[in-house]
Amino acid sequence: MLSAQSEPIVRATLPVVGASLTSITARFYERLFEDHPELLRNLFNRTNQVTGSQREALAGSVAAFATMLVERPDERPDALLSRIAHKHVSLGITADQYTLVGRHLLGAVAEVLGEAVTTEVAAAWDEVYWLMANALIAIEARLYAQAGVENGDVWQRMKITERHQESDDAVSLVLRRTDGRPATPFRPGQYVSVRVALPDGAHQIRQYSLSTAPGQKTWRITVKRERDADGRVPDGEVSSWLHAHAEVGDPLEVSLPAGDLVLPDTGSPLFLASAGIGITPMLSMLDHLALTSSTRPVTVVHADRTPRDHVHRHEQADLVDRLANADLHLWYENDHHHSPAANVFAGRASLDHLTPDAGTAAYLCGPLPFMRAVRGELLAKGIHPSAIHYEVFGPDLWLSK
Repeated sequence: MLSAQSEPIVRATLPVVGASLTSITARFYERLFEDHPELLRNLFNRTNQVTGSQREALAGSVAAFATMLVERPDERPDALLSRIAHKHVSLGITADQYTLVGRHLLGAVAEVLGEAVTTEVAAAWDEVYWLMANALIAIEARLYAQAGVENGDVWQRMKITERHQESDDAVSLVLRRTDGRPATPFRPGQYVSVRVALPDGAHQIRQYSLSTAPGQKTWRITVKRERDADGRVPDGEVSSWLHAHAEVGDPLEVSLPAGDLVLPDTGSPLFLASAGIGITPMLSMLDHLALTSSTRPVTVVHADRTPRDHVHRHEQADLVDRLANADLHLWYENDHHHSPAANVFAGRASLDHLTPDAGTAAYLCGPLPFMRAVRGELLAKGIHPSAIHYEVFGPDLWLSK
């Protein structure tokens, strides 16, 4: 909760700061990388810096947090904080890094807004930052403790034991610990970070969902090769490297599991909706449900460009068939007639013919327009907003749009 002296200042300046946040976050990253260029090479996603998506996500998160502080002071945006904290843990972020970030973020506010940032305004927004930072530090400390590791000590060396070409642009890699012990437990729906050394000497990190059930000796990730259609930014640095170089027997540097889009332990009906490579966390959930002989009602929706692009298509259908009370609905923008499955439709996904059960918990993963559309339809069908959860691959732009 904001202090009594800061609350009216933040309330009064929120429109001005909010309107300038994208400029502020752009200047923040410039300052940060000028001071510590190694962070751009070895921690931050360079492609997201080129596209501007990271600064948009940061701006949206700060605006959402500050708005809640002044409009709903007795609440805390736990979903927002949890999503950020899990991402930070997968990167090995530690508490001391928040001081560096705070210095450059508040410095950027002063540079962009100039004389409007009085001593009192600077102090009030410094308080906003540290309320958010300290909340994240506390959540991250709990996550590190639950994993049984020191803060930031998340990296481990694993070995690729299998490689499978799942589609023209997607490859799956099966990973095993080098000491022969079972892979670290995780919750269905979580992801890991992968860190690779690129030809220019940079170490870049990307997140990939674990696409099978936990409790096995191995992990599996499925990597879609990211391609840029119009040449504005490079093709995916890490995904392209993995497609070109990751072979059976090679070591791979991988983080501990993280992520808060996880299968609930309750017996509630489930609605699992994915598009494209967003299928991967849903596969982990379905695999777990099948291995535990679950009888929960499960509605599975997936959308893709064509059956050929549908990664793990046969595996997904098999997992649904193994469940006693599950059904699968597929949408393809093209060539839908090439799929022999029932409930196959042409075009973009629509829930017109579906009626989710009362008390359904919904989990969404895929491109933001897809998730926005599905969420809107679920709300229209009576699903409570608190029961709809989502995962974004890359910066979370939901709040900034």
